[in-house]
Amino acid sequence: MTFEAITYVVEDRIATVTLNRPEARNGYTNQMADELAEAFAIADTDDEVRVVVIAATGKHFCVGMDMSGGDVSDFTVPGWAEPATRATRPLSRLNKPVIAAIQGSAVGVGSTLVLPADFRIAAADARFGFVFPRRGLFPEGGSTWFLPRIVGLGRAQDWMLTGRLIPAEEALAAGLVSQVVAAEVLLDTAYALARDLIAGTAAVSEAVIRRTLTHMLGEPSPEAAFQLDSQLIAHAFGSADTVEGIMSFLQKRPPEFTGLVSKDLPDFLPWQ
Repeated sequence: MTFEAITYVVEDRIATVTLNRPEARNGYTNQMADELAEAFAIADTDDEVRVVVIAATGKHFCVGMDMSGGDVSDFTVPGWAEPATRATRPLSRLNKPVIAAIQGSAVGVGSTLVLPADFRIAAADARFGFVFPRRGLFPEGGSTWFLPRIVGLGRAQDWMLTGRLIPAEEALAAGLVSQVVAAEVLLDTAYALARDLIAGTAAVSEAVIRRTLTHMLGEPSPEAAFQLDSQLIAHAFGSADTVEGIMSFLQKRPPEFTGLVSKDLPDFLPWQ
């Protein structure tokens, strides 16, 4: 597929999805939303892709929805989904680890887009903002579900009800981002993490862990996790990846996992 508002590149088993409207400070559009959804779908079904990195061209990650007035939604389309949800829904369901590399302004959908990522790395100049009440708008992209689970309800209330800008260091202290680095090494840091995941972890394990962590957030007690854990551990001991993981540890060598997400996921996972 040819993309215009984003770019999609796979290299060394890393799919880099880049917001690519620098002339508009990566203002978010319906086209960008649909292209992101397509890119995530492609990455999810490609066994050559082990990690997805979300990045942005230019000085800013994304300044929010493009408010220039030329991008109008047709709300009458059956099953219409607002533009942020079109990207964050498939992103949350990916079976690959996701790393977001964020620089400059990341406000509105620029902040909500990265909430389903597993790792959020910020440049020192990054600023986040859930600015919706300052625009007479409402949070989107499932952010009222994700944000309190990442930073806690009190912090989410502060950030969302004030709509104020959040500097990178505050985001780090709250757990919204895992690292703050100099802008010039932002992508290098993201790719170093991606390479470490590729070299040292099993694709099937990563997929199951990623999806289980969010799935279990909706359970009222740990009982569902106890039951799934028993199924997964029983499954693991018939898995070539488990044998390889144990043998590589005992032999003090890097693992060579062969399991593929496309065909080796357990068939009893509750979200399937």
